[in-house]
Amino acid sequence: MEDEIEVKRCGVKFSPPAIVINYLIKDSGKMHRRTMPLRKFNKNSSVDATVDEILQNPKHNKYLKCMPKFQLYRLIAIIRDKLSGMSLEDSLAKNDEIDKVDPEEDLNKVDDEVLKRKKSVMEETFEKNLKKPGDPDYQYDIQMDFDEVEGCEWDSEDSEQEF
Repeated sequence: MEDEIEVKRCGVKFSPPAIVINYLIKDSGKMHRRTMPLRKFNKNSSVDATVDEILQNPKHNKYLKCMPKFQLYRLIAIIRDKLSGMSLEDSLAKNDEIDKVDPEEDLNKVDDEVLKRKKSVMEETFEKNLKKPGDPDYQYDIQMDFDEVEGCEWDSEDSEQEF
């Protein structure tokens, strides 16, 4: 059934906490709304655990498969921030900053929740840019020569002869 569903919009409900999606059933062309309550969710709840829990729920899984995982992390984090007393604007700004992927950022220094969100953003970007067989600009076995940046002994051709 997940091929028949296209998520058009998603949002949050703060009281009681819930994820709300509007989706289109492709066969019939009808729009539907689904509200997925986050039971026992409060300001101290883990976003990561809540995402895993809602994705494991068979009632909601078929709808959530159609949307990026980082978006689900973001929506649940916004609910938690609002329950913690943060304004919606501050929460959105904070989440925009978390969802940015900076190649110079040291991800070893961030907490697990931020790391998982950044990984899901990177995974979504990778999937979006992936070239598969059958795509018009797909090429098999592309070989490129790169300029040597720094001398690395472990990566030189001479080091292969030592073994």
